Amino acid sequence: MKAWELVKMAWRALGMNKLRSALTTSGITIGIFSIISVMTAVSALQTSIETGLSFLGSNTFQFSKFPSAIHVLGDEKYRNRRNIDYQTYTRFTRLMRDETEVICPKVWDDSTQAVFENKKTNPNIELCGTTKDFLEVNNFRISAGRNLSAEDVEFSRRVCAIGQQLVQRLFPQGHPIGKMIKLNGKNYEVIGTLAEKGGNFGGTDDNLVLIPITEFFENYGSRERSLNIAIEAKNQIVYERTMGIAIGAFRIARGLRPEDPNDFEVYSNDSLAGAFRNIAATVQIGAFIVSAIALVAAGVGIMNIMLVSVTERTKEIGIRKSLGARQSDIRIQLLLEALFLSLLGATAGIILGVVAGDGLALWLQAAAVFPFKWAIIGVLVCSLIGVGFGLYPAHKAASLDPIEALRYE
Repeated sequence: MKAWELVKMAWRALGMNKLRSALTTSGITIGIFSIISVMTAVSALQTSIETGLSFLGSNTFQFSKFPSAIHVLGDEKYRNRRNIDYQTYTRFTRLMRDETEVICPKVWDDSTQAVFENKKTNPNIELCGTTKDFLEVNNFRISAGRNLSAEDVEFSRRVCAIGQQLVQRLFPQGHPIGKMIKLNGKNYEVIGTLAEKGGNFGGTDDNLVLIPITEFFENYGSRERSLNIAIEAKNQIVYERTMGIAIGAFRIARGLRPEDPNDFEVYSNDSLAGAFRNIAATVQIGAFIVSAIALVAAGVGIMNIMLVSVTERTKEIGIRKSLGARQSDIRIQLLLEALFLSLLGATAGIILGVVAGDGLALWLQAAAVFPFKWAIIGVLVCSLIGVGFGLYPAHKAASLDPIEALRYE
């Protein structure tokens, strides 16, 4: 019998019981959906991180009390650490005077509300007390006006530079430079606006206000505040050397003894990306295990349904054999039916998985991707499952005695 005829017969056989075929493929769909959706989302986020991560400058690393945001939370030891205070920062800058000129302290408050005349923002502004070096170590730049100056910090001036989200909300007609806005009820003069930076992972870098760090401490207190301190190496060649010297200097500034462990975290763009890759690998392994279990269960389901189908079609098989159908024709048709069930489930799972994974990625403001590698792997695995679990029903059907099959009622 011609191969094309066997393909058409196998397809028609599936169409004779559409509900059963749909329910049988659902197991495969769930398994492939699980792996494809996770791999799509993780691939999109990882690509976004590795190509667009700009949390810090290229030659910059940072000290903080807590690990980076890309970290599995829940360890109480970080909360019990001493805060990094302004005195530690000043001691550290003296120790690093010959190594680098760019050391930037940062302290944050994330519940600030900005008001201008009759317009106001939600109370979720990222207010940062810092110095003029913030722009350099964090890859920001001024789009209008000027940056914070050393004099602003020295004299605790009530001035600020605002992100584009505040510009659009408070000054829809533009021209914010020189205007007075209220930050949590206190007046600040807008001296500059930050160039738009965009968002990532569901957040934005444009919902930001910079004020002199000394002014921040005067109005928001310093007792319960812990600084982040960013250090920029002179170039990539001396980056590792500068980091090593800085860690030693920071231990001295913190008053640690040689045998004491570090009571602070050090991270950079590379370490942030590495932390995400470690978490992504764990998620991918979990998704793979769940999908493997679902696909094996779906394969057993395909085998059971195919055995039921063979039993129901015993007389039909007997008639075909009596008319000259070979065992290989029966076997190939049944294998094709099992293969089609698997591939239909794989196709549905890939489509739904890509939609779900990219939907999550877009919601987190990462670029959509199509996981070609995992889609191909999914199709190949499902093909093997269909053929593998279809072998026994196909062999059973091909081995039927035509005389006994014709007698079957």
